[in-house]
Amino acid sequence: MEITTQMIKELRKQSSAGIMDCRTVLVDCKGDMEKALGNLKEKGLLKAQKKSERTTGQGLVEAYIHTAGRIGALVELNCETDFVARTDEFKDLAHSLAMQVAAQAPKYISEEDVPEDEEIVPEEACLLQQPYIKDPAIVVKDIIIETIAKLGENIRVRQFSRYEIGS
Repeated sequence: MEITTQMIKELRKQSSAGIMDCRTVLVDCKGDMEKALGNLKEKGLLKAQKKSERTTGQGLVEAYIHTAGRIGALVELNCETDFVARTDEFKDLAHSLAMQVAAQAPKYISEEDVPEDEEIVPEEACLLQQPYIKDPAIVVKDIIIETIAKLGENIRVRQFSRYEIGS
């Protein structure tokens, strides 16, 4: 099957992958768009795993105040370079995570942070295991992994804080 530039553009629009990556995976999948998209996501997961040990010394602190002003959240999101910290994708991720913290009130970042003697439900108490508020079919960790694949750098939630009037 001939791979057209329109097919490559469509796959790139859906996946945010590079042009050559899109073309290569379309050729490998014989033009099957769904299969190609799945393959690109798998490659993104592998890239994210390889980057997970890299140092994240840059980033930003994002604040979110709920409309009524009764709930607020701060999230420190780190990445490897100042360049990535200034991108719209990174800023959007930080804002979404601050909204997640305000809405779902997690106590810990991940299961590794939970004290041994405390029993919790990870999907409720751990930010990375919570269903994502914008798409409950996926968890917060998956959104971070997708962003790592798009931006090509390790991303880590370092800390967060949630404030609520009267609590």
